[in-house]
Amino acid sequence: MDLYAVVGNPIAHSKSPSIHTYFAQSTQQDLHYSTLLGDEERFEEQVTEFFKNGGKGLNVTMPFKGRAYDMCDVLSKRAKLAGAVNTLMMGRNGDIFGDTTDGVGMVNDITKNHGQTLQGKCVLVIGAGGAVRGVLEPVLAENPASVTIVNRTVSKAEALAEQYGCLASSFEALEGTFDVIINGSASSISGRLPPLKDSIIDANTWCYDMAYSKERTLFLTWAEQHGAQGVDGLGMLVCQAAESFYLWRQVRPETSSLVTKMRQEMEA
Repeated sequence: MDLYAVVGNPIAHSKSPSIHTYFAQSTQQDLHYSTLLGDEERFEEQVTEFFKNGGKGLNVTMPFKGRAYDMCDVLSKRAKLAGAVNTLMMGRNGDIFGDTTDGVGMVNDITKNHGQTLQGKCVLVIGAGGAVRGVLEPVLAENPASVTIVNRTVSKAEALAEQYGCLASSFEALEGTFDVIINGSASSISGRLPPLKDSIIDANTWCYDMAYSKERTLFLTWAEQHGAQGVDGLGMLVCQAAESFYLWRQVRPETSSLVTKMRQEMEA
């Protein structure tokens, strides 16, 4: 049986084992997926031991995505741009390959599970941290009309915008309405609402919160108050896992039914 795991600290709360077990059962793949509590002092040694002992692939979560990146012998283009990885696998010649599946997972959730398009749209991305850095390349690959990054610390937004060839703004300087607004800041996790102008959203705007919770996030509540529709990032969690699964197994699992199942369990 092929062995996979997710490494992070903390890790007991991770939904990855149940997600990948569901994928394995639905696609008739013989594998075992577990959690690995990462050690701050010996993380690199843990990864080396995992693969040395026959492990086939690792997911990496906080706070080790940057350190995992530094361990890789080969990196995908999107991982190089993001500067972090969440998926590791051992190559045939013993090289460690690293990729980041967060962005393509989010885009797949938006386009396939929710039937939205980013092509030709004016997109606003809130935040300039690691979560946003990890999704910009797949968003831009969808050929939107424009992508604007807005952040409290404008210099961080400007640095990302320069790297990816898009626009940057302060919250105060935002003008006009946007077709799509993606919240990649930590505001929903901390129970805050970004300082967004009411003028940037209308009933035709579609909103996506990369965070997810049992209750509607403040960002999605704000969107609804302005007649806009939106969803949280539960589907992103499932779809980024599906992309990792595909990298490892060359089998792409269906995701929408699992998202529905997890949503029902979360709200029960």
